[in-house]
Amino acid sequence: MKNVSDKVMMVKQGITNLCYGFFSTLANPTRLAIIETLSERPMSVTEIVESIGQEQSMVSHNLRPLVQCNFVQVRREGKHRIYTLNQETIEPLLETVQNHFEKYCGNGVNCPHRDWSETSSME
Repeated sequence: MKNVSDKVMMVKQGITNLCYGFFSTLANPTRLAIIETLSERPMSVTEIVESIGQEQSMVSHNLRPLVQCNFVQVRREGKHRIYTLNQETIEPLLETVQNHFEKYCGNGVNCPHRDWSETSSME
């Protein structure tokens, strides 16, 4: 039988892996642009492509993990697939990020990635 510290370590590793999977799915500029776009309204791939200015293949490639992790939901309407943001998960998460940014990041001054808006490009 494992001792208590081994069990605690297993739980910590499980949470670490869970958090890594959760945040790594979101930590992609194209996926974040898709999420931001879908926060406006449900859209087809074509509408998302037009909104974020990426190739259709890039948008489809990045929608796949968002759908698999249920950050985005999809339904069929005729020949089109309509993508909708999972508001229950994403809204509170974005609010938390915004609140943290405003409270602790000095509007980006204290952020180690403060130049992200000037140097990052969508992958």
